[in-house]
Amino acid sequence: MDVQVVFPEELLVALKEDRESFRKKVLLYTLGKLYEQGRISAGLGARILGCDRQEFYRLLSEHGFSVIDYPEEELAREANSE
Repeated sequence: MDVQVVFPEELLVALKEDRESFRKKVLLYTLGKLYEQGRISAGLGARILGCDRQEFYRLLSEHGFSVIDYPEEELAREANSE
């Protein structure tokens, strides 16, 4: 099953983007947000994008998404250790 989202042509013109690069960017940002929220795995995100997990992590990192998710207790422990 595919899901389609329609954006107005004027958005592509305003962003100076072609359809394919915009489609890829929207897909990456959607998958990145879902990954950050813990709703999908890196493996699923990579499979949807057609790359391996290492490339998926690299792309997320390049676009400002958090790739490493530490539990709060572990972050506090790290912050207090020297």
